[in-house]
Amino acid sequence: MAGQSTWRLTRMFAEQRSVLRGFFVRRGAHDEAEDLVQETYLRLLRAHRTQGEAIANPEAYLYTVALNLAREQAARRKQAPLPLDELEHVATLLAAGEAVEDAAERAQRQRRLQELLATLPEHTRAVLVMQYRDGLSYKQIAARLGVSTHMVKKHVVRGLSACRRALAGNAEAWQ
Repeated sequence: MAGQSTWRLTRMFAEQRSVLRGFFVRRGAHDEAEDLVQETYLRLLRAHRTQGEAIANPEAYLYTVALNLAREQAARRKQAPLPLDELEHVATLLAAGEAVEDAAERAQRQRRLQELLATLPEHTRAVLVMQYRDGLSYKQIAARLGVSTHMVKKHVVRGLSACRRALAGNAEAWQ
């Protein structure tokens, strides 16, 4: 008799297999859908064996198990880090967003930066330009200007501080 009920469960599962697969796919488990379908069947058989009596409504039990598996899968996906290819896709989207940035906004920011730099003392402005535009090190800047690396660092700190204060005072103009 136990073999007969197992056979009925197997037949019912075979009839519901494609519906179950669609159920998992609609919930975002595209790659794992087939594995989840198999796990649903295994859990159904395990419950059938351990209960000792027949499951009253096997189809309802099957979908309850499937729903629980879908929830478990969703929780695992939330906890799992993004795969490398998805990270690359996100980076591409972010880069595309930057590329779409309005040229007028870029020009406005560039003009504002030029205005800020013009307000700085000559040596401080020269140090910031050499460091950020030209990519020179403190040692290279010091050699060009004939000052110590400590003095270069002071100019960088003073210049960035002045820029931050100016930006903080005009934050609404930058938004």
